[in-house]
Amino acid sequence: MTSGPGLGYHPAVLALRLLLEVTALVCFGYWAWHVSPQGLRYVTVVAVPVLVAAAWGVFATPGDESRSGNTVVTTPGPVRLLLELTVFFGGAAALYAAGAHTPALALTVVLVAYHAASLDRIAWLMRQ
Repeated sequence: MTSGPGLGYHPAVLALRLLLEVTALVCFGYWAWHVSPQGLRYVTVVAVPVLVAAAWGVFATPGDESRSGNTVVTTPGPVRLLLELTVFFGGAAALYAAGAHTPALALTVVLVAYHAASLDRIAWLMRQ
């Protein structure tokens, strides 16, 4: 893959991406804590983010420089993009569903800005 000078592969944008990935997992855990019955909270607060992270890590597009470039399950670029949008914006939706409306909206704004800055990577995924 030749990423070129695109902003989507700039180290600062990739660092933001990592922060957003971790944030999404925390949001899923926060949601799980708030919707689970008292006795299952400790299980779901761990299980839900672990399941999301597993899907995130297993399905990838070979050659994606925003990751290691390696993959367990080869995934077409558009499918990977859909997975990413589901995880990122799903985290914001989970936060909103758990009652944290203002943080969820703020996260959504940051996610839109991140994706706008990463249009070169999105275009690359769509071509794969």
